[in-house]
Amino acid sequence: MDSANEPIRFETKIAVVLREDLAVWQRLNVAAFLVSGIAGTRSEVVGEPYEDADGVTYLPMFRQPVLVFEGSKEFMAIAHQRALQRGIEHSVFTQDLFATGNDRDNRAAVKAVATEELDLVGIALYGPKNAVDKTLKGAHMHP
Repeated sequence: MDSANEPIRFETKIAVVLREDLAVWQRLNVAAFLVSGIAGTRSEVVGEPYEDADGVTYLPMFRQPVLVFEGSKEFMAIAHQRALQRGIEHSVFTQDLFATGNDRDNRAAVKAVATEELDLVGIALYGPKNAVDKTLKGAHMHP
């Protein structure tokens, strides 16, 4: 098999875990917000722009899959603690952010709550595959 046809393997993993009791619109919204933190800070995870056969160009996307999991409210706190202990880069979305309408208020809402008291509804992680897998041990793939 020539190198152009070999499977692409990644040493890192992008994963999102969402609280299982969220409405569908909330899950989609939270996942989109969370992964934007990874794309905005880790340029190596974003591929090249796309182009169709007519030469129309499109924005680039992640160069690797984003795996989406779900877990209970209790699991969210466990996964967050594990991510902190392992030093895994991650973004958080709290229940309070559903009541805000802009970035400044979002950041203020998170800033107002102690780490262990955050009411997490979503976390996105980026890091070495093994560390992300250990952090999310016990989570289930999103249906």
